[in-house]
Amino acid sequence: MTQINKPLCGFLNVLKPPGMSSAHVVGAVRRMLGGAKIGHAGTLDPEAAGVLPLMVGKAARLFDYMQDKEKAYVTEVAFGAATDTQDAQGAVTETGDCFPDESAILATLSRFTGTILQTPPMYSALKQDGKRLYQLARDGTQADIPAREVTVHELSFRGTTENHGALLYVRCSKGFYVRTLCQDLGQALGCPSHMRFLLRTQSGPFTLETAKTLEELQAAAENGTLSDMLLPPEAALAHLPMTNVPRRLEKAVRNGGKLDWERFTAVHNTTAADGAPFGLWMDGMLTAIAQREGDAVKVRTWLGD
Repeated sequence: MTQINKPLCGFLNVLKPPGMSSAHVVGAVRRMLGGAKIGHAGTLDPEAAGVLPLMVGKAARLFDYMQDKEKAYVTEVAFGAATDTQDAQGAVTETGDCFPDESAILATLSRFTGTILQTPPMYSALKQDGKRLYQLARDGTQADIPAREVTVHELSFRGTTENHGALLYVRCSKGFYVRTLCQDLGQALGCPSHMRFLLRTQSGPFTLETAKTLEELQAAAENGTLSDMLLPPEAALAHLPMTNVPRRLEKAVRNGGKLDWERFTAVHNTTAADGAPFGLWMDGMLTAIAQREGDAVKVRTWLGD
């Protein structure tokens, strides 16, 4: 078990295996870290695999500041059957044998690129009237789900697979459902379809190349080195302006009151726009997230001891 000498604060980039819920991954890593506070920064469906960033300790306070709007996936579309969950775990609702060829798929992808309207699936964690949509679906209740704008930055064909499948690469905005893309693509091609496989390769600044398996994390925990795998809080905040707090202002920052904006800019070229957050560094560490409010600075999130 990892020996914890001081509160942990940072991120773990976990490679979630298929067949395991995001909550179970959180529980497993929490046990490895001796009960440390942990949350996930964007869930993955149980049968999906890939990048699952975990927030450890006070890093959970950074969720609203994280640059997690862009995600990337590799998915396999299976043509020939649609399901009620839009993936391979659902019950088949429709079948067909008008299987599209590569040229037909390529010709249709452009319709799902750019800013488009997408209707979220019933089997999702979105809420309506205080209940999750998947709970309503399991109760047999249909809900009127409004379509919403999402953005697909890149959608490319990566080849065909066995049993009338196709591999796609998707780079998209937050809130996009790849399952729904797989179903909608089949509808556009005149052949029922569903998502057979999903791998998330990127979530904000976290990528597949740096993700650690649960086995790697467990081995590190047994060696007492798991805390060394933590990425610092700033790993998810590269998009925010940062500034070092002048020594004469450190006490005022720790007290959490409003400070004069010019007292910061007189020492450091802090470029945060009015109303925008920025990071405060003290003693070589990211200690807080502050926000400019006109001529004042207000500490919004404290990360220090």
